[in-house]
Amino acid sequence: MFDIRKIQEQVIYVAVKEESNEETARVIVNGPDGQGQFEDNPTWVKATMKRLEKEFDQSTIRQLRRNCQCGYGMDQKLVLVKELVEASSSLEEFGNLDKAKAAGLFCDNGELYLQFDFCACPMLEGVDRLETDTWCQCTTGYSKVLFEKAFVCPVAVELLKSIKMGDDKCLMKIIPQGTIWK
Repeated sequence: MFDIRKIQEQVIYVAVKEESNEETARVIVNGPDGQGQFEDNPTWVKATMKRLEKEFDQSTIRQLRRNCQCGYGMDQKLVLVKELVEASSSLEEFGNLDKAKAAGLFCDNGELYLQFDFCACPMLEGVDRLETDTWCQCTTGYSKVLFEKAFVCPVAVELLKSIKMGDDKCLMKIIPQGTIWK
């Protein structure tokens, strides 16, 4: 069975361990007293992010969280994005396809955006509001992987808005850094 909590615990543990050490990773994931493993998801998310923010600088935190994307549903989304690439000849055309718009993609002034009118993260179900965008950085990592596979070039992703931080939608800017259409 797909257990998103266990997946998140593991990817955070591995990312922190690679950045620091095993003890720091254990404390970030489970808390200094080990009680984190007994917290419900909303409590665990908030507490884990506070521990990350206490231990690392903002740049490191963003990279750690980008490395924590779970890959949930990636295969289906990749099929769609590749289909959109095949059906278009430019970023503007790509972002203006009906299927792209239905998936939350759009192009504005030559720049590609991805938006959701709901929080797509299953771990944030039950979380009313986040104080920082630390948790949400995993979605930039997810989008980076997705679009790099589909575009076959490096991609940067910027998180611009987050519903869980009080915005009206989740919004990311997708920035291809290579040639997509030849």
